[in-house]
Amino acid sequence: MATEIHHTPEARDGATGQTFASLDRETRTAVDTECAAYHLSRKPQTLRIWASRENGPLRPLRVHGRLLWPVAEIRRLVGA
Repeated sequence: MATEIHHTPEARDGATGQTFASLDRETRTAVDTECAAYHLSRKPQTLRIWASRENGPLRPLRVHGRLLWPVAEIRRLVGA
């Protein structure tokens, strides 16, 4: 029998040791994959798959081999 585990944002936050600003207080125009995943309630690897397959609900910017996710698009997706 498979058991699903759902983590609260606080639990995910504590697991990575990172803290993220709420979207309404975010001043950057784009954020890294871990921050975007946190706000979208997805795992970072899911966003990396979206980027590689180019089939996700938003497209990242690619800067020197790194993925940056537009904050405006994240806000649009979460309805903020």
